[in-house]
Amino acid sequence: MKKEIQESYFALVELFLPEFILQHFKLKEVRKEQEVLHLELEEVNAPPEDLLSEQLLSKGFFPTITVQDFPIRGHKVFMHIKRRRWLRVKTGEAVYRDWTSVAQGTRITSEFAAFLKELSRYDGN
Repeated sequence: MKKEIQESYFALVELFLPEFILQHFKLKEVRKEQEVLHLELEEVNAPPEDLLSEQLLSKGFFPTITVQDFPIRGHKVFMHIKRRRWLRVKTGEAVYRDWTSVAQGTRITSEFAAFLKELSRYDGN
């Protein structure tokens, strides 16, 4: 029964998230603690399009970052985001998605642009 409730929570919360986030991140957990909603998001293992021709190995994640989102019905919302990184097999160089370039050329709201800007602050960790 608890799993069914959690899945219902996921379906409801996903209605509030921009489609763009759902394309690039998997919602792993939803927690409500008092008046705060915590969303655990993990970047999917899909390398950036400009690197698809290269041989890459998934090499885990950067440390989780926390971004405050817009409140939902008076509840604070925090997104805990795990960004993925890959390793170029030929050079041993770590690579990751450049969220600032993803924002260019797309139609996004100013709020979502701010979200991407916040993610970009953590590049190269």
